[in-house]
Order: sequence, then C-alpha cells, then structure tokens
Amino acid sequence: MHSTKDNLQILFEDNHLIVINKRAGDITQGDKTGDLPLSEVVKAYIKEKYNKPGNVYLGVVHRLDRPTSGIVIFAKTSKALERLNKDLRDKKINKTYWAVTQKKNIPKQQTLTNFLVKNPKNNKSRVCSENTPNSKKAILHYHLLKELDNYQLFEVELETGRHHQIRVQLSNIGCIIKGDLKYGAPRSNKNGSIHLHARKIEFIHPVKKEPIALIAPVPNDPVWKSI
Repeated sequence: MHSTKDNLQILFEDNHLIVINKRAGDITQGDKTGDLPLSEVVKAYIKEKYNKPGNVYLGVVHRLDRPTSGIVIFAKTSKALERLNKDLRDKKINKTYWAVTQKKNIPKQQTLTNFLVKNPKNNKSRVCSENTPNSKKAILHYHLLKELDNYQLFEVELETGRHHQIRVQLSNIGCIIKGDLKYGAPRSNKNGSIHLHARKIEFIHPVKKEPIALIAPVPNDPVWKSI
C-alpha cells in the first residue's frame, strides 16, 4: 500500500518541517523508475491543505531505501533545508533503527566497524578491505532488544551514513534482515518490504532551536506486531 496524500502518516508538521512515517515500497524522491515519489505526495498534501498556488517548495533532508519503512524529514523552506543538511553533516541528527534479522548466536551488543564499497551497477554495497579504492568507513552500534520465535530484534544506531549500511554490516555477521534478498535472505516478504524500520529521530529544530524527538510506529504486519 503506497502513500497517497490522504493516507500519509504525519509524525510532525509546522511551517518549517514535515516528518513522515514512510511506508515500505515508497521512494523518497524521484529516481529512474519513474514511480511517484513520497516527496511529490507530500507536496500535493501541502498544496491542498494550505491552498497554495503554484509550485510547493519541499526539500529532501535524507532518504530511506525503498523497501525500508520509518522516519523521513522534509523541509518546507530552503533555510530549514540548509540548516538540517549542515546538522546531518555535523552528525547532530541522531537516528535509531529497528531491524528484525535471522537468529544468530552473537554478542548482545557491539560496535561494528567495516569498510564498504558500493557497486552502482547492481546498487549493492559489500564489506571490503581498507585499501580498496572508493571504500568508506562504516560504523554502527547495535543491541539486542528482543528474541522472537524465529527471529531477533536489534536496535541500531548509526555513526556513519553509508549506502545500505545496516543491511550490509548486519548480513556480514550472519544477521540477515528478514526479506532482504539482496543481502542473502532466503525469501522475500510478500509486499517487497524488508524488516528495517527507521524508528526514532532526535534533532534540534532548525529555526526554533528546540529539541525534537519522534518515534515512528512499526508497520502493520504480524512480525512487527509481535514485538
């Protein structure tokens, strides 16, 4: 079920920002598929709600992979976008993810540090050695939140924001995200999603300078609901 302007899950909205709980399957901004991106859905919502003539300004602060669900921030003004982009570069926006993975007997919490290289041809990243050309250092921290019958739930904090970082680093230790065929899952999820959810975000409002902390409800499926 893709987002339309009538079923958007809005977590926060004011004159400067709008924060959406993205559904798995939505693309954050336009790509070569030509599918309707979430950014255009949000623009249509703003245009209608505020009866705005002409083009609506909307800046994409950050993206989520198409099969991933959860929090996405959009900026309604160029000033807000500029400041949030700077905060993102300065690592002042804290993102927390939830990931449901195959069970594996590994430490309940640890920091994973790898070097990753992206292959644009198949839109995939892999763990590589430090001296691999174009490789980038990737750091995340995870801890085990819950053991499920057939899976386990991790909370993941990113220190770097690399291409497919959580998917690659967890699969590298044998914790493949449920439904993530690209990184080794035995089967896909029926709706094409993967069980990776941008759960929480904490940042300082770019204009009002107040702290904001938002949590995105998990998707409505049996595994997420069993958590």
